[in-house]
Amino acid sequence: MNDRAKFADPHMESLLPEVKFSRRGFLASAAAATGYALGAGPVMAQTAIKTPADGLSVADVKIPVAGGEMPGYTAAPKKTGRFPVVIVVPEIFGMHEYQKDICRRLAKAGYFGITFDPFFRMGDLTKISEFKEVLAKANSLADTQMLADLDSLVAFVEKQGKANAKKLGITGMCRGGRTVWMYTAHSKKIKAGVSWYGGLNPAPPAQPLTPLDIADQLNAPVLGLYGGADQGIPIVMVDRMRAALRAFEKDKQNPIHVYADMPHAFHADYRPSYRKEAAEDGWKRMLAWFRKHGVA
Repeated sequence: MNDRAKFADPHMESLLPEVKFSRRGFLASAAAATGYALGAGPVMAQTAIKTPADGLSVADVKIPVAGGEMPGYTAAPKKTGRFPVVIVVPEIFGMHEYQKDICRRLAKAGYFGITFDPFFRMGDLTKISEFKEVLAKANSLADTQMLADLDSLVAFVEKQGKANAKKLGITGMCRGGRTVWMYTAHSKKIKAGVSWYGGLNPAPPAQPLTPLDIADQLNAPVLGLYGGADQGIPIVMVDRMRAALRAFEKDKQNPIHVYADMPHAFHADYRPSYRKEAAEDGWKRMLAWFRKHGVA
């Protein structure tokens, strides 16, 4: 009997009663998913942390994908060499200065950082003032499209002279953190991932599955970083993710660290939710995780 069959066994399911959703539970989860996003606040024009590009090679790029070119941004050390790669997946607002600065921070640490706008087909979501419209557009991006675009991004990276795509990591915050879980289950090219408060709820029809559903399919170790006071991703949901990983004996390879009393988006230095101590500790954990798993 394989793992998926075991998980479907009623005796196995008894170990994880909270993973199954009744209709009422599903609706409550959907409401929570909306709540965390609504609590995220608007996109501000500037990021609080500004990493200079001195000593770096940075560029705005166009990534060939089905039906067009996806905007992206890269940053790498200016010196000669090929550097391990970290994909930075944006939040629901799309690519803006925050993600670009993260790429520069990674480049200062010796990486080839690349970010992109997963919602480019819908327009520039950072310029939409009505948040409900942003949320509706972001949640209409189908997982199938998102996974295909990331495959195209990886193919693009493999052709970049400064990128060592054999050492490929992925990180992301919020919606991007969810993508870390989902893409690591999809691609066998990822060596390690770090999910910052990645959403754990479904958003059908575009996102019918959740990280809990693919816990048995992860192709590489993922470190989860969550806030203990995140109103949209309550601890009960984090515990369900832990239980799903434990059910398939993947909890030790994919640990989840919870920062007590920290809100959602505690790393987002351009929003009031930013918490310096937790953000800096998470960054150190992320770099150590990548080094431990060959993305260095």
